[in-house]
This record gives sequence, structure tokens and C-alpha cells, in this order.
Amino acid sequence: MTEQDHNRSAQNVQRRRVFYIPGYDPIHPRRYRELYRKEGAAQALISGYDLALSPKQLEGPYGWRVTSTQDGAVVETDVQVLYWADLVRDSMDLGITQTYLQLIRTAWTYIGSGALWRLIRLRKGPVIAALYPVIFLLVQLMLALLLAWGLGQGLALLHPWAAWGGLIVVPFVLNWFRKKDGKFFAYYLMHDYAYSAHFKGANPPALEARITEFRALIAAALRTDVDEVLVVGHSSGAHLAISILSDLIRAGEVPAEGARLNFLSLGQVVPMVSFLPQAGRLRGDLAYLSEREEIFWLDVTAPGDGCAFALCDPVAVSGVAPEGKRWPIVISAAFTQTLSPDRWKALRWRFFRLHFQYLCAFDRPGDYDYFRITAGPQRLDHRFAGRQPSKSRIETPVNKFTQMSERGAP
Repeated sequence: MTEQDHNRSAQNVQRRRVFYIPGYDPIHPRRYRELYRKEGAAQALISGYDLALSPKQLEGPYGWRVTSTQDGAVVETDVQVLYWADLVRDSMDLGITQTYLQLIRTAWTYIGSGALWRLIRLRKGPVIAALYPVIFLLVQLMLALLLAWGLGQGLALLHPWAAWGGLIVVPFVLNWFRKKDGKFFAYYLMHDYAYSAHFKGANPPALEARITEFRALIAAALRTDVDEVLVVGHSSGAHLAISILSDLIRAGEVPAEGARLNFLSLGQVVPMVSFLPQAGRLRGDLAYLSEREEIFWLDVTAPGDGCAFALCDPVAVSGVAPEGKRWPIVISAAFTQTLSPDRWKALRWRFFRLHFQYLCAFDRPGDYDYFRITAGPQRLDHRFAGRQPSKSRIETPVNKFTQMSERGAP
């Protein structure tokens, strides 16, 4: 048997379906297609395989087809984006005053429930990211009021009552900052955290309806002639995927034979929601999914990603790990090792960009390679076979968590 014949005999995927669930992002899913096209081509060049995109072949959500030759095996993958950007845009359609009221409500939810103090015990990066929009929005308001005061002092020379006229600059200053939010991300991040905090961790009705739609799409894919159905949840999309897959398994929609169901969570921020008092749905889903044999779950984060809870097992830190816990397998994308020193230096302070690095090329790829996982000849569970669930660096005991948040206990 030739080496090429051996590689083909070891192939366990010829056809794959990938469902990508983005995080809190108002952008059209074509952005993810272009990212996949550009970064996939770069990774293929670095790693020595072929990868090409073509228009989608399936009905349903926005997507594309990937044809890749890796290790002598040809694989066809259909990627579809499970789109909820319309819900995101609706939640961001707020004025300046509404955003500041939202800031107060969100801060009170996290502080008053004790969630903030539990989050601080985990990693500092995501907590700083969570505090950033609050602090920066307050700084914007203070600068506007300071300019108003300075102008008022000048106007007061004309007449004492004219000093109040300085307040006219406040809306102009705040509106300027809002128009520049593409650079600052203060409004964007504020809306992101407020989306989960509005219902104290429970899903809004519109999102629950979308979860049901997504579950039906994945269930239909499992009934097709493919070797793997891979669900990828990125950032906030990870905790949506956890609930979708839990519902899918509870409904008995995973066939005993046929396509293998696998789950890849990337840059997860699960504790930002699971620590909230009314997040009983998510905590229950975490506990349920973590012991199911119908699925393989790999969680990938990196300490270099300041927006993710790196190497924190989302089940363990949420305080709901059952005795029979199987998942997730937690690994690190290890940016400082998988990116060359020059590349790491260029990206190190681009925090938002680093949060998307999981979907991009690595010039020193290690175990984690997004394009081998989503377009290569190995299923996710085969690629990482033998890995054992590793304990999180920081665990929150179940009894302590439930004492602190009994109202939302699953």
C-alpha cells in the first residue's frame, strides 16, 4: 500500500456540514465567508494543502462550499452561518440617553446579583473588557460636561444665567463619540453585555425562537448523507450552541447511526451569562451537555485573547459539573506559540482582532488549525481522540454557587 493509499484509508470524512454560530455581531454573514476565504488561503499556503471556496449548494442560511485536499484526501464541506445579526441590530438601535440608562441597569444587574465579584475571580481580561464600556462611556460624559462647564464660565461673563448655555455642547460631544464608536467599541460592547443582562441571563423570546429554528436546521443535516455535522460557536455564539445542542439531544434528534455530531466552542464568554441570576436555562444546559455521549465537545481559548475566559472550563466554573462529566475537552490555541514573534507583536494590542484569531491562519500552527478541523479529512472527535477533560484552573463549587445565586439555579 502506498503512503497516499494509506492516508485515504484512514480518512473518516468525505462530506461534512458545518454550522457556524457567530457572537454578538451586527454584520452580514458574508463577512465570515470573506474571512474564511482569505485566512483559509493563507493557512493552506503555510501548511501545504489545497483549499478552495465556491458558492453554496444547499438551501437555507447563507453559506459556501469548501473543497480541500489534505493528506492526500479530498473533502467537501458545506458551511452555513446561523444568522442572528438582525436581533443584534435591533438591540443596538438605541439613542445616547437610552444607552446611558442601559449602562445603569446592566451595572446594577452584575453588581447587585454578585455576578461581577464571581467573574473577577476568573480571568482579569474579560472583566476589564466588561468594565471598559462602562468606564469609557462615563469618561465621554465627563468630558462633555467639562467642556460645557468651560463654555458656561465664558458665557457667565455676559450674564449669570447664560452659564447654563454651556450645556448645549453636551449632545454634540456625545454624538461625536458615538459616530467614532467603530474605533472605540464602547457602545458596541455596552449593548453586547446589556443584551444578556436585560433578562438577567434568561434568553429573550426572539432569541429562544431563533434557537428553535437553528435546532431544526442541525437536526435536518444529521439526517443527510454526511460523515460529520460540526457546530462551531464563537464568543457569545458558544452559549447559544450549548442550548441548541442540548435541546437537540433532549428531543432525540441525534441518530444512532450516520453523521457524527461534534461541537467546537471558540473564545467562549459563557460565565458572563451563566453567572447571572436568571440563567438557569443555560446552567441546566451546561450540566446536561457535559455528560452526553451523543456529542464530542472541544473548547478552544487562548490566554492572549483578552475577551475570552481562557482555559476556564465553562461547566466547572459555572458550578454545575455533574458526577458523570465528560465535556468539554479544554485546549489552548496558545497564540504566543502558534504565532511567530513578529506576527504576535503586530496583533498583541489589537484585542478585538485577537478575539477572531481562532478563525484565522496561524504561521506556526499546532494542534489547533481551524481549516483542518472544518475542511480536513478527520472528524473533530478523531482528531482529538484520547484527550481527557482537564480541570479548569479556577472552579466554583456547586454548593457555593447555588448559595450565592439560588434564584437561577438549574
